[in-house]
Amino acid sequence: MTTRTDAPSTPTPALRPHRIPADGLHEGRRILRRTPDGWRDRPYELFEVVPQAATIGAEIRGLDLSRPLSAALRAELNRALLEWKVLFFRGQHLTSAAQRQFAANWGQLETNPLLARGDSKEVVRFDKAAGGVPTFENVWHTDVTFRARPAMGAVLQLREVPPSGGDTLWADMAAAYDNLPPKIRARMNNARAVHDYLPGFSRFYPPAQLARFQAEFPPVEHPVVRRHPETGRRMLFVNASFTTRIVGLPEAESDRLLRLLFQQAHVPEFQVRFRWRAGDVAFWDNRATQHYAVFDYGARRRVAERVAIAGDRPY
Repeated sequence: MTTRTDAPSTPTPALRPHRIPADGLHEGRRILRRTPDGWRDRPYELFEVVPQAATIGAEIRGLDLSRPLSAALRAELNRALLEWKVLFFRGQHLTSAAQRQFAANWGQLETNPLLARGDSKEVVRFDKAAGGVPTFENVWHTDVTFRARPAMGAVLQLREVPPSGGDTLWADMAAAYDNLPPKIRARMNNARAVHDYLPGFSRFYPPAQLARFQAEFPPVEHPVVRRHPETGRRMLFVNASFTTRIVGLPEAESDRLLRLLFQQAHVPEFQVRFRWRAGDVAFWDNRATQHYAVFDYGARRRVAERVAIAGDRPY
């Protein structure tokens, strides 16, 4: 008779102390929900939708934006905007008047005295070959969150593009919220933050020019996490250009948390990147996205015109 003996267990090897710095971006699976839970997907009947990324960005084919929108077409485009956050239309070559007319289907047009204007007060013109100020390139941001009622959306057309470079990226801030660490997400749900135009614009303009607008644009508070007024979905609503502090927190703690929240826009799985051709149009939901204009084209010319649509008060 033999006696069985269990093999000796292998001791766990000793490892040197190791850690990843807290509050960073980590590898692993992402939560990628394009639409809110319970949202009913339906086919599009009036145009073709070609997805460009997992949760954000779709090219719309089969439309001429210079023509008036029927109520049915406007409703279906709005559903596409809610589902994809940014819509791309190739080769439209809209006049400035047609661009404004298209944007006006979504509400009153916004003016921005801080930026160079096009052929009307509602049109912002970015012309890098005309010695213009290099505003808001190479930084993730949401437009005009320093306003009490930030823009609902924007319609941007590229009138001239460099031979290479000059892409624009958009980030899905609902996905950014979904993928926050649970403890941070719960803590930020009822937090508020201060937004101010001065930190963003002080990179471009001298103090004398900035001072003229201080009374018109005082600091405002918005929720760190806002609800989308049409879908009800929660979205991260802070950005590195205009958000200065989280209300009620010591400066060091506020800075640490804001750095973590700002980083969420940098995750590639939450992004779409668009390579422009002259005459292309992008229409984005400013409530649900951040964007980043890539300045990698040097002295070559890039001309864009933007029309923004007035928005609501975030809640």
